Amino acid sequence: MNLARYFLDHNLEHRANKVAVRYTPPTDGPLGGPEQQWTFADMYAWSNRVGNHLRALGTREEDRVLFALTDTPAFAAHWFGALRIGAVVAMMNPGVTAEDWAYYLAYSRAAVLVTERCFADAFAAEIAFALHRGQLRGVIVVDAPLDLAAQATLGDTCATADSSPDDPSVWLFSSGSTGKPKACMHVNGDFVFNTENYAKKVLGIREDDVTLGVPKLFFGYATGTNLMFPWAIGATTCLFSERATPETMLTHIARYKPTILTNVPTMIHRMLEHPLCAATDLSSLRMVLSAGEALPAELYRRWVDRTGVEILDGIGSAELFHIYLSNRPGAVKLGTLGTPVPGYTLRLVDGNGADVPPGDIGTLLVGTDDAYAGASNAFGYHRDRAKSRDTFRGAWTATGDQLRVDEDGYYVYCGRGDDLLKIGGVYVSPTEVENCLLTHPSVREAAIVGVEKDGLVTSVACVVVTAETPGLDREIQDHVKLRLAPYKYPRFVRFYEVLPRNDRGKVARNELKRALVGTL
Repeated sequence: MNLARYFLDHNLEHRANKVAVRYTPPTDGPLGGPEQQWTFADMYAWSNRVGNHLRALGTREEDRVLFALTDTPAFAAHWFGALRIGAVVAMMNPGVTAEDWAYYLAYSRAAVLVTERCFADAFAAEIAFALHRGQLRGVIVVDAPLDLAAQATLGDTCATADSSPDDPSVWLFSSGSTGKPKACMHVNGDFVFNTENYAKKVLGIREDDVTLGVPKLFFGYATGTNLMFPWAIGATTCLFSERATPETMLTHIARYKPTILTNVPTMIHRMLEHPLCAATDLSSLRMVLSAGEALPAELYRRWVDRTGVEILDGIGSAELFHIYLSNRPGAVKLGTLGTPVPGYTLRLVDGNGADVPPGDIGTLLVGTDDAYAGASNAFGYHRDRAKSRDTFRGAWTATGDQLRVDEDGYYVYCGRGDDLLKIGGVYVSPTEVENCLLTHPSVREAAIVGVEKDGLVTSVACVVVTAETPGLDREIQDHVKLRLAPYKYPRFVRFYEVLPRNDRGKVARNELKRALVGTL
């Protein structure tokens, strides 16, 4: 089970000349330069050249190859080139600080770094130090003339490693919300399992689909929906290397006419607010995916009113590669994460590991219908044995997410375990309060956090509003009191121009908490 064979090579039999990748360089004005296209045959040959290049640098099976790339066709070619020879791919956000670059290079102990000229120049000192240490043996700069010339001389055929389902293949980094990002170590079978069950059985992805994504390919959510899933069925992916903004997303939708858009709630909101939205033709879309943070019901309604296109909200994690709980096309229930993806089994447990009664909030454990198959759960965190034991419990993975099941069997997200607030001895779900806040006409974004005051935890609403007016804080509190149980209203309201977010687009709640300590 070599992932290059499974996702890429099978397309050569019937669709070798079909377009696999569409890409527009970020030059020559708002629409970019002339569109570039690569067929599946092109990508196959390119990935073979990459495999030969990596082997020429001394890369062996199970060596780590660290990717620090933007979303270009070179990402896909090098990704499958590394997997083709049995190497292990680790992906980092290239736009982080020098300190983070040093961390990823040292932590991964990568034998080869694959990056771009702009990053190789900006972080030359960190790369040089890793080379000096001797662990990093080579660097491939995908847009450097010397590396491109070297690959051209190595031939378009490459012996593919005879990998098994249980061979290590990809590291997916956690979001690092409780410290430095940790690598979730995955095997080949994890990606095939989720593709067969989520992409094919839930999404029903088709050969005629065209995919486009807001999140970048270094994030497993996007690696799945905007590279692996479309190629598994012979669909076309559209890539762009610049940062995702409402303007770039609406521009690329107008250009590429995607049928499936991978999105996140924050960008959905920002796209709806942008002046271009009303003038952009969104009729090509047949499906929008949302994950990464809770999707407010009010935001869903606004999107459907504008587009008529369903949003399939779901939840996944780096620990399980991708989405294991999702709404279905034609069966969306607002305010929920849907039902389990085929092949996955879910449990909600209390602090003692016992199943909670229906309707109660519990910690989510994710398993599989077949314990032998292993679902798509990682086999551990790199260099963190204690955390691995706590998270990966045989056939079960402890997510730390708090959910409840409603009367229809749909799962409702209530927050992370450390985000739940206990007010007057009763647990309060930040997500529920945030959804309520977003129904206020002045509130555009909201996050509820718990901050200690006088030895007790109190709730603070951190909101972005259309305009701050006298008495708006009290008005917002009253809005919640009228719609939820009175004890759930936020005791304090703080106004922000923007909410801080991490590189996955999630609200940086810990950053908000730290800044609020001592200010209430």
